[in-house]
This record gives sequence, structure tokens and C-alpha cells, in this order.
Amino acid sequence: MKHAVTRQAAQGDVLFRKVDKLPSDAKLVERKGDLVVAHSETGHHHVVRELGVQHFDIGDPMICYLVSDGVPGFDVVHNRSFDTHGTLRLEGGVGSVWEVRRQREHTPEGWRRVED
Repeated sequence: MKHAVTRQAAQGDVLFRKVDKLPSDAKLVERKGDLVVAHSETGHHHVVRELGVQHFDIGDPMICYLVSDGVPGFDVVHNRSFDTHGTLRLEGGVGSVWEVRRQREHTPEGWRRVED
């Protein structure tokens, strides 16, 4: 089942939040096939398949940005056949910007990325 999102939603350990614009230091990442939004330690990545979406990096492995370039909305799918997170339909129109953040947790050793 797809969940339509217009402002903010989480898919497991990944948070998607619509923002007004890209940061000034964002750099376009060359796309080769499916766009992996967040890698999973188990190989069950969070991906975008629509070609009209651009991926931007700001040098922080916990944050990236997606821009809808030519499509009014796009799906983020969790690649797992069992116990999967529902597909998110990120809406907002052509040119919409989505911030993607990985969840962090504090441990006695310090901060670390949550593993999904």
C-alpha cells in the first residue's frame, strides 16, 4: 500500500521532509539505474525508480536531498519481500525538494546510525 506524503514521513530509519530549497553546497550525484536513497546493512535498500528524480549530496553521510525533476511525485520503495516498510509516495509537484535523513541513536560508545 502506498502512503501519500506532502510534508514529512518516515520509512523505517529514514525520514523524508519537504523543504523549500536545496542547500547552497548541494552537489548533483550522477545517477546509474535505481536511485538508492539509503543503503541498508542487509541489502534491503530504500530506492526511487522514477527517472525524473535527482539526487544531491552535501558531504554528510546522514543527509541527502531529492528533487522532483519532471515528475509531480515519486515512490520510495523498501526492497524487501517480507516485513517491509510501506511504499511512500512523495508529492509536491515538479521541482519539489525533499530532505532525506538517516536516524541516529546514542550508545555508550557515542552516536551511531540506526540499522534497519
